Amino acid sequence: MKASFLVAALLAALVSSTAGELTLHTRKEAEEKVIKWDAKKTAIVICDMWNEHWCKGATERVGEMAPRMNEVVKKARAEGVFIIHAPSETMKFYEGTPARMRAQAAPKVIPKVPLQRWCNLDLKKEAALPIDDSDGGCDDVPKCKGGPPYPWKRQIATIEIKDEDAITDSEEAYFLMEQRGIENVIVMGVHANMCVLGRPFSIRQMVAQGKNVVLMRDMTDTMYNSQMRPMVNHFRGTDLTVNHIEKFWAPSITSVDFVGGAPFRFKGDAGK
Repeated sequence: MKASFLVAALLAALVSSTAGELTLHTRKEAEEKVIKWDAKKTAIVICDMWNEHWCKGATERVGEMAPRMNEVVKKARAEGVFIIHAPSETMKFYEGTPARMRAQAAPKVIPKVPLQRWCNLDLKKEAALPIDDSDGGCDDVPKCKGGPPYPWKRQIATIEIKDEDAITDSEEAYFLMEQRGIENVIVMGVHANMCVLGRPFSIRQMVAQGKNVVLMRDMTDTMYNSQMRPMVNHFRGTDLTVNHIEKFWAPSITSVDFVGGAPFRFKGDAGK
């Protein structure tokens, strides 16, 4: 009787020790590790998954990726991860919603490093990007017309926003993290060579604040035109950008850690 009670107690202790714990399989320059994060100390940042982009191909790829991303977000939320939706330049659409007001109410704190509206590539900290996106990165033929007025109005509706989430496109994301004791940040969304690196809630600036950051590499895309250096197809350009992020900024994971199965792949991606 005592033995069975002891076994039950040990099992209960084991369950308790793993409750709310995320197991993530990271990759950094081909080196793979398994890490454990407290879900309550973790945030997912969804970067610029707009309803429409200036490039038709980019809009289509966002639409293709969004259902899987929503499944990841639902599972993460259920496990206690804090969800931050960051569709830049669309805050007016969300005015007065609980998620938007939550971000606005976060108490301001002084960051370790001043937060910028945009953090440019600094060759003292990283090499030049492995892809040439100087033409804006549209891979469509004929190329889409860029420039204002921009078409995005909100986050793509496929990704559900719950009242317990937050919506922001600014330093409020950092204020929310500090308010909640969040140490770990999972970044997903678009585009890996632009906003995923440069925004105030994204990789470069969250690393600078001392957060533990990972990129969800199968839940991102690039703005890359395959007719530009290094003359590889669009999806290989994304792979090269992910490798760059792994080398200079943060490890990567895949959506498999949350929803199982195989990593997401765009229908046009025939593989290596």
